[in-house]
Amino acid sequence: MKNRLRIIGGDWCSRQIIFPDVAGLRPTPSRVRETLFNWLRHDIVGARCLDLYAGSGALGFESASRGAASVVLVDSNPEVCAMLRDNIDRLNARRMEVEQVETVQFLSQPAERDFDLVFIDPPFRRRLIPDCCRHLERNGWLARNAKIYIESEREAALSGIPEKWVELRGKRAGEVCYCLYSRTASE
Repeated sequence: MKNRLRIIGGDWCSRQIIFPDVAGLRPTPSRVRETLFNWLRHDIVGARCLDLYAGSGALGFESASRGAASVVLVDSNPEVCAMLRDNIDRLNARRMEVEQVETVQFLSQPAERDFDLVFIDPPFRRRLIPDCCRHLERNGWLARNAKIYIESEREAALSGIPEKWVELRGKRAGEVCYCLYSRTASE
């Protein structure tokens, strides 16, 4: 079975993306996406974005629709990656690419490029966020003043957030807790 969701802003506003019915795949709700992209309205145009645990690709497609310079979608599920590529083709989204690999494996290697905006939205209740944060910081994935968005289950206590990251905003909606961090520039 295929599911659909609408892009809520930018060039592809109201266009639909399709995603497979895969266990653990939980697109960011439209209300949360709207809030997040209001927070990022001054940061998204021209940004280099990394969407980890991409799933439906909602955050990555929303970023590209709103003017991101490039978007890399990372997911390990072959069916999910095939659907992400199909959506890229349907939208003629030339600034987007898919990496089919386990997220921690992808981040464990030294970065070939850095990113201005990173989305971390892993499957719930698997404690994947601390490793992602650690690898992002250690292996050069983040630009000097990068913004990092983390989405988790409401009851999770976020741990493992690097000291260089400052929480800018945070909210809860239903079963979801979401926060936006800024990486403070190092001298």
